[in-house]
Amino acid sequence: MRVGAKTGKMWRRGRPVPREPSAGEDGGAVEALRITRSVRGADLKAVGEVRRALRELMRHRCRTDAAEVAELLITELVTNALVHTDRGAEVSASLAATRLRVEVRDYAARRPRPYVPTADDGTHGRGLVLVQALADDWGVDALTPGSGRGKVVWFELDGCHDAPYDGGPA
Repeated sequence: MRVGAKTGKMWRRGRPVPREPSAGEDGGAVEALRITRSVRGADLKAVGEVRRALRELMRHRCRTDAAEVAELLITELVTNALVHTDRGAEVSASLAATRLRVEVRDYAARRPRPYVPTADDGTHGRGLVLVQALADDWGVDALTPGSGRGKVVWFELDGCHDAPYDGGPA
């Protein structure tokens, strides 16, 4: 299943299925802005597709700096899920009010821990340190602890709007 970032419609077998709108603060309908992707294990090429989908969701709705940070952080989390597990990942991103929330679910129960890598670690080990430093909020939620069903690593960023961004102050 794909979700169109511009339209908020779910697509199944080429036909759009309209989503139920969520209620706004004034009781009016607000179109849900959300993407979801399933990524197969070891499919590192899919990281670019996930990044492009997030870029499309954020286009015209987020400050440039927030969009660039979000792309970097989603790349780190999806890559971590694919490199450190063997069953793939489920990725979702949603935009509500002024906040973007990205969740990456994998099927490994062990919790990731940020650490500062040593100079001989090359380019490995910096992903969660970047998430910790750049996200407005982040965390790890276990899915039914002890069940082996995995975890969700998530982050949130401010600097977006659920309506097209006019370029003014956020």
